[in-house]
Amino acid sequence: MNVAERVSTLQPTAVNRVLLEARQLQAEGRTLISLMRGQPDTPTPTHIVEAAERALRDGHTGYPDNQGEPILRQAIAEKLRRDNGLTYDASREILVTDGATSGIFTALAALIQPGDDVLLPDPIYDAYASPIAIWGGQPRPIRSAIHAGRFAIDRAALEAAYTPRSRVLLLNTPWNPTGTVWTHAELTACLDFAAARDLRVISDEIYESLIYDGRRHVSPAALSPDARARTVLVNSLSKTYGMTGWRVGYCAGPVEIIQAMLLVLQQFSRGPATLVQHAAVSALRGDQASVRTTTAEYQARRDHVVQALTGLPGVVPLVPEGGLFVMLDVRGLGRRSDDVRRFLLHDAGVVLIHGSAYGAAGEGALRVSFAAGGVTLERGLERLRDGLLKLASAASPNP
Repeated sequence: MNVAERVSTLQPTAVNRVLLEARQLQAEGRTLISLMRGQPDTPTPTHIVEAAERALRDGHTGYPDNQGEPILRQAIAEKLRRDNGLTYDASREILVTDGATSGIFTALAALIQPGDDVLLPDPIYDAYASPIAIWGGQPRPIRSAIHAGRFAIDRAALEAAYTPRSRVLLLNTPWNPTGTVWTHAELTACLDFAAARDLRVISDEIYESLIYDGRRHVSPAALSPDARARTVLVNSLSKTYGMTGWRVGYCAGPVEIIQAMLLVLQQFSRGPATLVQHAAVSALRGDQASVRTTTAEYQARRDHVVQALTGLPGVVPLVPEGGLFVMLDVRGLGRRSDDVRRFLLHDAGVVLIHGSAYGAAGEGALRVSFAAGGVTLERGLERLRDGLLKLASAASPNP
């Protein structure tokens, strides 16, 4: 069979590659504990589930409006005004998508030509690379560094990554996998750079509700009229409302870009199921107490993970400001991050992702998920500590 050449540029995500390795071990009879995925274990709030049931009973089972049900687009516009200080026309500037992944895919389709470069922080969620490649683009990493216990990039790193073919700057805040919540000043520097280089900006904001220690989420689009005019905001309900399997997300941006994205979306999707969109309205317009409760729960888990992994020889946990992951600096163990990850999988029976899977700047780190709590988190941390102590002991010179 002659498979299209574009497929050869695609790679399985790091999570899928490690899952394959883990499943092979499980098939051999090994019992593993995963601290890998960003799959929240908090259930979808009851009022959202009940809204979906009502939608079924009320007959909302036909094709949806391809741009998104009007009632949902209006609810999204209300949410953006309420939470982000942004005003969008629900009829022309908002697009409902099958999760944030679909939003990223269609935004890239509308914004890049074959041969264009997309600038994105390094390390970064690796699933961005394949949609960039499908549309003929080239990812260009913006090298970050660890300063004061957090990953950050500066204007010099932005300029170093830029090429004359650069067309888009892709940002993610809170930043997966690092846990950095971009500050107003940091985002302003990025958007000033984008303006100076005439770049469009795609802003992935799916972790916006999972922010800790009293910090606040800032959308790049909210910084200035120019920032709004060059930014496509991408979000979903997956993390905020425990709706990962519902596959409902949205984009907001300038009319011409959103309408171009709609043309792309029409070629492969009719959008989320109509009943799901009606449930999403209930999520956005309903009581947000569950969101606050969930955020407090994840902050407590974060603190527990950091405490459990503090003080281990050669290991330093970086305290995340948001998201569902702790980046664990293991450079003191003197091994590559993938080697540490493999040892922990095969010897300790705990599944993690190595930082280098997300870019060269992630080398020397491991990503530890606290999306799952309870017994899974406790047993996983116990295995992780034991494995890291064993590695530290092997790395220490004999007395």
